[in-house]
Amino acid sequence: MTAFQNRVEDIMASSTRRGLPRKIELKPASIADTMRGYDNFCRVMAIRPGDHVVMLTDPLLDPRVVQAVQGLARGRGATFISYMGESTRYVTVPEEAKALLERATFVVSTWFASVLDPYCIGLRRNKGQRWVKITFFRDLDLLHTPQAQFPVDLLGEIVRATGRMFPEAGDFTLRVTDPRGTDFRIPFTEAMLRKMRAHNRWRGQNVADQDGCYVHYIPTHGPNLFEPSMVGLQPEDRIGISGTIWPQWAVGFDEPFREPLGVEFRNDVVTAVHGESWEAQVMRDYLIGGTLEELGCGHNPKAPRFDIYPAGPNSPGALHFGINALKPSEYLRRVMPNWEEPHIHMDLVTYDSTVMAGNRCMVEDGYLLSLRDPQVRALAETYGDPVELLEAYPV
Repeated sequence: MTAFQNRVEDIMASSTRRGLPRKIELKPASIADTMRGYDNFCRVMAIRPGDHVVMLTDPLLDPRVVQAVQGLARGRGATFISYMGESTRYVTVPEEAKALLERATFVVSTWFASVLDPYCIGLRRNKGQRWVKITFFRDLDLLHTPQAQFPVDLLGEIVRATGRMFPEAGDFTLRVTDPRGTDFRIPFTEAMLRKMRAHNRWRGQNVADQDGCYVHYIPTHGPNLFEPSMVGLQPEDRIGISGTIWPQWAVGFDEPFREPLGVEFRNDVVTAVHGESWEAQVMRDYLIGGTLEELGCGHNPKAPRFDIYPAGPNSPGALHFGINALKPSEYLRRVMPNWEEPHIHMDLVTYDSTVMAGNRCMVEDGYLLSLRDPQVRALAETYGDPVELLEAYPV
């Protein structure tokens, strides 16, 4: 199995290491590579003639991104309007924006509310609106990066192959372990699995061409291995999530942790934070009582391995444990006042985990096993060298 170097020293040596907001210098791309990035952009933004496109933005979004979406909309015979909110951190849509959204058929959004506000979910479900969330496309220059140029169809096949690694049926436990002592367990029922498999993201649907869809651009970490709403859970439901996560790093910290830090769950709730470091004290001050919002897994082989800002790593097999706290973190508000996520959210990160779904291994020592799926390898051959495409991770 491929061994990854992910010690603190390795992460610190990376030119693209990022846990706090900072500009990363992007290398120039060739004309051929640039065209692949633009082609992916135009395909994912599947705007149709006659669409009414609404864009929900924030003051820190690169204005060229708005111009790109507007230009594509007008070029396809669609109408366009944008609404700039105060930030990305809305958890519910403001009333004054709802009048604009009601008319939309296609929405491009930077807002956190896009995924979880029942109002937004209802617009997709009841009106068939197609939504694209652009958490990872805040700078037009990202079109020149390998992760933006990675074939969208191949990424979809990787996602479907990961989905095939879940058990076919029955109840099971999703278990995460690692060399630091992590032993974290999420009970799955067959009903939860069925609900999850029906979601368009687990079908590898990365193009916004189906009524009611919700996709991400730039397509990066793929669907979460666990997300309460995706498996049909209500906020008050308790399923018995338990165990302790010993992360290597977390969003909001400039460097990976040099001292052990453990976050313990009992009956779905964070009950303790173990460790003596200042980072452990930060976590202890606000994570107690928090709940798991997501267990995310990277899927894009060309996403920089050690770039975890703003919402966790997107490299295959790298995990992020998203926890929502009961109150905002004063520490995060100090170090990331303009963060794209709400300050109640914390993404713990591991690069060397093993993930078992029942008796099936999905991730081994930080390597996403779906990259070795025969259908994935066969499709990769149509785009180039499968080894280079799937296993040459940028660091």
